[in-house]
Amino acid sequence: MTEKPYGVGLVGFGFMGRTHTFGYHTIPFYYSELPIPYQLKGVCVRREETIAQAKAIAGFEFGTTNYQKLLERDDIHIIHVCTPNDLHREQVIAAIRARKHVYCDKPLGGSYEDCEAMVEALAIYGKGLVTQVCLQYRFYPCTMRAKQLVDEGFLGRVMSFRACYLHASSINPDKPLSWKLDIAKGGGVLYDLGSHVLDLVNWLIGPFEEVCAATHTVFPQRRHPETGEMVPVEADDMALMCLRTKDGALGSIEASKIATGTNDELRVEIHGEKGAIRFNLMDPNWLEIYDARDAGEPMGGKRGFKKIETVRRYPAPGDKFPAPAVNIGWLRGHVACLYNFLAAIGGKAEAHPTIPQAAELQRIMDQAYLSAEIGTWEKL
Repeated sequence: MTEKPYGVGLVGFGFMGRTHTFGYHTIPFYYSELPIPYQLKGVCVRREETIAQAKAIAGFEFGTTNYQKLLERDDIHIIHVCTPNDLHREQVIAAIRARKHVYCDKPLGGSYEDCEAMVEALAIYGKGLVTQVCLQYRFYPCTMRAKQLVDEGFLGRVMSFRACYLHASSINPDKPLSWKLDIAKGGGVLYDLGSHVLDLVNWLIGPFEEVCAATHTVFPQRRHPETGEMVPVEADDMALMCLRTKDGALGSIEASKIATGTNDELRVEIHGEKGAIRFNLMDPNWLEIYDARDAGEPMGGKRGFKKIETVRRYPAPGDKFPAPAVNIGWLRGHVACLYNFLAAIGGKAEAHPTIPQAAELQRIMDQAYLSAEIGTWEKL
């Protein structure tokens, strides 16, 4: 007897809603056996005109502008909350009260007060429900391997750490105000980027015991996107925290959207008595480790940071596709390649390399084989 699929409903179909949907469509390629059967049922959007687009792109059966319509359905068992931070409290609590499993984008709420209300609702109405917050950086092979090493005691007693998550998206003073720059909507870089890096360090070596912090807003006014008027900005562009763990390690965590020259740079370094680990998710194929137990003599011996090729080595059953040795961005390159081909058919791009161009590569390779066989230089 076939198991009845879990119906999925999404609240929000912007950048993160599309990201969550993409996950559902690609899981069957990465995992030969689904953990549970599922089906995309409904999506809630802000504007009626977006419904047709969401259904066409993602295959949702229906769309609505009222998220309560998702909660009323008996064939929807899982709710994704992919909306601005200040809306999470109401939507998550409503989903819990409706007895739905909840997958919520980070941060959990627009304030800790919001989160307390969600936790209270879960305690009252949430028996048997599964909830998770989308803090996806825990699920890179390099961070997963780092967690294994920390738990195995590779570092020994952790003494210090430093971490940062850096963007440059707010360096332009002419960038208009958005909800992520609106503190009333739960905006600010600490919530947006800081939640990710704080979670990673806490997961690896927490819990924390003390924090001392400072925030910085570079441009106190920005243009309103609709009126064009200059309005005050209260949300932070940069946040710097000094933290102490319960085990006594002292370190710093920085979140910034004014780090000129960066793109999406999340770096972590952890130093212990026996060793150190570090990674940079701009180069996610590697975890660097330092073992202080390695011999330091003669002339440095074999001591130094070593790069572990974590690449795409996910644990089973997610280790089959694509191959574990391919780099993290390999599959994304294939998507871009196929898109270019389809765009060329539609007259919006130039296909490359074409069959004649690839044939020229073949000619060079065959000449190379001939050269290797007879031991001479061959003209191209």
